[in-house]
Amino acid sequence: MKILFIGCVESSYVLLKRLLEEEVNVAGVLTKKSSRFNADFYDLAPVCDEYGIPYHYVEDVNSAASIHFIENCSADIAFCFGWSQLLKEDVINLFPKGAVGFHPAELPNNRGRHPIIWALALGLPETASTFFMLTPGADEGSIVSQQKIQIAYSDDARSLYNKIMEAAVEQEIELVRAFKEDKIRYISQSAEEGNVWRKRGRTDGEIDWRMSSRSIYNLVRSLTRPYAGAHFMLNGSEYKVWKTQEIETAGFENFEPGKVLAVNGDGTVDVKAGENGVRLVEFDAVNIENGGYLL
Repeated sequence: MKILFIGCVESSYVLLKRLLEEEVNVAGVLTKKSSRFNADFYDLAPVCDEYGIPYHYVEDVNSAASIHFIENCSADIAFCFGWSQLLKEDVINLFPKGAVGFHPAELPNNRGRHPIIWALALGLPETASTFFMLTPGADEGSIVSQQKIQIAYSDDARSLYNKIMEAAVEQEIELVRAFKEDKIRYISQSAEEGNVWRKRGRTDGEIDWRMSSRSIYNLVRSLTRPYAGAHFMLNGSEYKVWKTQEIETAGFENFEPGKVLAVNGDGTVDVKAGENGVRLVEFDAVNIENGGYLL
C-alpha cells in the first residue's frame, strides 16, 4: 500500500518520521517551504531527503501542480496530518482508499481550530487523538481511530502535545495495518453532533487581571511554547508570559486586580487576580515595582 503524505507542522514530522522508521511505503510528500501562521511549522523536505522520498512544495493542495504530483505518485491512500487547508472532493477521489486526517480532539466534539489550545484554555479534563476520513467539510468524516487522553492540571501545550503524539504514532501504525488488510471500522459522525471551535485571535491571548487565577493559569499554559504565548499590556507595550502558578491571596481581598503583591528574590512576581492571584514564573523582562499595577 502506497501512501501520499501531506503536512507542514511538528506533528506532521512526528507522524511521517514514524512511518518511515517502520518502512511504510511513502510514495511522496506534499509540504510547505514556510508558513506565516503556523507557530509549530515544520518543513518536511529534510526528512524526505534523508529517506529518499519525493516531495513537492505547495501552497494550494488543490492546485493543478499538486494534483499532477499526486497522480505521479500513484498512491492508494493519503495521510493528511497538520494541514489547515481542506482537500476538495476531486483530490480526495484520487486515492482509492480515501484520505485520512488527524485531529487532536474527541470528535465529534471540538471540531475546528486550535484544539490543544482550546482544551487547555477551557480547563477540560480530557481530550483525544482522533484519525478520521477526510471529506470536503472540516473534521466531519467517519472516525477510524480514537484514543482518549487525560489532561492533568500540570499539563501545558508542550506536555499535552507530547501525550497526544505518543498515542497518535501507535494509532497510525495500527491504521496502516488495518487499511492493508481492509479491516477498518468506520464510525460515522452526524453534522448535528458536537461543536466547532472558532479561530483564535490575538485578543484571545491577552491576560485580563480581572480573570480568576485559574483562568489566567489555563490561558498561559494553553499558549506556551510551541505556540505564540499569552501576553499582558503595560503602558502600550506587550509582554509575553510563558509560565505561571496559582497562589492564595489571603489578606489581600481588598486589593484590586492587576496590583503587584510581591516582587520576589527569585525573579518571580505575584499579582492579584479577580479571584486569588498568580505568580509570574517565566515572562518577558519588565520594570515592575512592589505595589504597582500591571495595567
